[in-house]
Amino acid sequence: MTETSRTLPRRTLLASTLATIAAAPAVAQTSWVERLSGLTAQANQGTVGIMAGGVDGTYIRIAADLMNVLDEGDRMRVVAMLGRGSIQNMRDIVLLRGIDIGIVQSDVLAFARREQLLPGIDRLVQYITKLYDEEIHLLARTDVASVRELAGTTVNVDVRGSGTAMTSSLVMEALGVPVQLAHDPQDLALTKLRNGEIGAMVYVAGKPARLFSGIAPGSGLRFVPIPATPALLETYLPSSLVSADYPNLIPAGGEVETIAVGAVMAVYAWQPGTERYRKVSRFVHAFTRRFDEFLRPPRHPKWREVNLAAQVPGWTRFDPGPPPS
Repeated sequence: MTETSRTLPRRTLLASTLATIAAAPAVAQTSWVERLSGLTAQANQGTVGIMAGGVDGTYIRIAADLMNVLDEGDRMRVVAMLGRGSIQNMRDIVLLRGIDIGIVQSDVLAFARREQLLPGIDRLVQYITKLYDEEIHLLARTDVASVRELAGTTVNVDVRGSGTAMTSSLVMEALGVPVQLAHDPQDLALTKLRNGEIGAMVYVAGKPARLFSGIAPGSGLRFVPIPATPALLETYLPSSLVSADYPNLIPAGGEVETIAVGAVMAVYAWQPGTERYRKVSRFVHAFTRRFDEFLRPPRHPKWREVNLAAQVPGWTRFDPGPPPS
């Protein structure tokens, strides 16, 4: 490609290419079309689309690891995309073309059933594996000592349709703490919290979450404990945040009680014999075969929490069939 062609707008180059093809003899036109068709088929034969999360979350880093470890050129290529949370990811798996897999919270399927978000959801979405547990981070100013002190205040819970928004509403309801939910993106919410415009913010993500890594010591912010009540333990797991996770927010040796929800690699329930089923099956077998590579640096430390045999209550596991020959 010449320097001039690199600086031309893509639309101009495309128009020029089409004009060249149109001006060529019919035999040459057929050759161009066949060549492009062949390249398209080759490029798409092993492509699997995975919907992850926002730029500061753990989902996109997990998806990036999948993309890097499993890359085998045209034979296997994972295309990782930024998502808008568990509820939207669930919708995208079912409705969007080119999306086969999504990372979601384990409580989203029950939520989707309850809210009747998609007809036939139990038959349309399955899971490949449970990944890890995600901690619920409740960040507020240092003068807030407990969740109950947030009653009547504004608490940001990420954008509408996100997993954080879904879980936050369930948790606050279970704790009996009435709050006003706000739906700003998390980076804007952090700015508003620093400025005292909101009472707190909730973020569901695998610790340590990069969103909080830039908070300096003496910021006037702290994590508020979330008690593992019997009602919450029906759905969530007890967990904690420690100083090693967030040294600028938790004193050395300190620990903050919280709860966690499982992250799941969900997948569209493609029928055996279809082209998309073949692609997803190849992905699953490659993921299982090369899983040890995810346990070594520079991969995300959350991979070391993954148990490939773990069951996810209420979900059906995707059956990839026998390994391809």
